[in-house]
Amino acid sequence: LEDIALMRSLPNMIVIAPGDSVEAEKATLAIAKNDKPSYMRLAREATPIFTTPLTPFEVGKAYVLKEGRDVTLLGTGAMSYQCLVAAARLEHEGISVEVVHVPTIKPLDSETILQSLRKTGRGITVEEGQIAVGFGSAVSELLAETLPTPLKRMGMQDRFGESGKPDELLAHFGLDANGIIGTTREFVQNTHQYHR
Repeated sequence: LEDIALMRSLPNMIVIAPGDSVEAEKATLAIAKNDKPSYMRLAREATPIFTTPLTPFEVGKAYVLKEGRDVTLLGTGAMSYQCLVAAARLEHEGISVEVVHVPTIKPLDSETILQSLRKTGRGITVEEGQIAVGFGSAVSELLAETLPTPLKRMGMQDRFGESGKPDELLAHFGLDANGIIGTTREFVQNTHQYHR
């Protein structure tokens, strides 16, 4: 659970968390060509596939998977799928969610992330690792320096992991679609959008 935090602190290290097995293959080929120190985070178990062979992948790029106007869900790795499921269900409640998939945590695609957050005025990062110095911290650092936007970080809250089936663990820690829905609903209700 600490790997993203540890690896992103190493100088010149590229940190990638592919969303599914299709993207992992593309990331592996990209890493083999880039001639730079790189770390790729993979899930132990099979995860849902939400990209295709035609879906673009480039080291250092983030991708808007769904447009929205009320809040941005920024997911990395397999959490992006959970964000898509949550966004589709929140749409039925009248909450318009933008989903940004961020497979490269370092270097961060500042342009895509900032463009989305300028539009929605608030964001939530979702990762299945420690939020301290992890993906959410990387986005928080970016916003603190460039665009002071309200941000909620979802992930492991300074605690050790537990053993269990992947779906059960995601639900237990509130990182499945249901957990994301509840957090997003509360965040949108209680947090004003920031617009500069």
